[in-house]
Amino acid sequence: MLAYIEGRLLETTTNSAILLSAGGVGYEVFMTSASLSQLPNKGETVCVYLYTVVREDALELYGFFSWDERQTFILLTSISKVGAKTALSILATFRPDDLRKIVLEDNIEALTRVSGIGKKTAQHVFLELKYKLKTDDISSGSMILSGSSPSVLREAVTGLLNLGYAEEEAEKTVREVLSSTPELDVSGALRAALKKLASLSGRR
Repeated sequence: MLAYIEGRLLETTTNSAILLSAGGVGYEVFMTSASLSQLPNKGETVCVYLYTVVREDALELYGFFSWDERQTFILLTSISKVGAKTALSILATFRPDDLRKIVLEDNIEALTRVSGIGKKTAQHVFLELKYKLKTDDISSGSMILSGSSPSVLREAVTGLLNLGYAEEEAEKTVREVLSSTPELDVSGALRAALKKLASLSGRR
């Protein structure tokens, strides 16, 4: 099975790249939209990890810039009713560490952000991920805050979103608040986050 390729970029499509190997063979490699946007100019060298999906009517190659992403893709395709295209859509929306955060925070709703995944499918995928996905090697910056409940973080962030704050700013602020005071409940975390945001706004 092909697991890695280093080749020259010949062409790109809406969902794949054509890579020419040193042996003169061109391979079509399917990739996420995020990975395709990171490709160099035509003619330049591309190095990607590969996973081969064999079906009765096709043999397809899927490419990833990291080994972690490749292994997560394999894990996703091991989930019943999740095919290669759906797994690629999930990885186009969430990085592997994002999926680990979803498991740690019991955030099933986040999976519905993936195109084609409804509430019922999200619950099914989440339960499989919770059983199969290793969360002990998540990067420290993405870890759930020690001493605080995942629901406190999630509900406080939701409260800020309902008040019109951007998701990235809301999550960053709540995490900082819970990092310094992990014993806060939802209302306490929300008040502290609002106070912090008001303070930051006053400095601008």
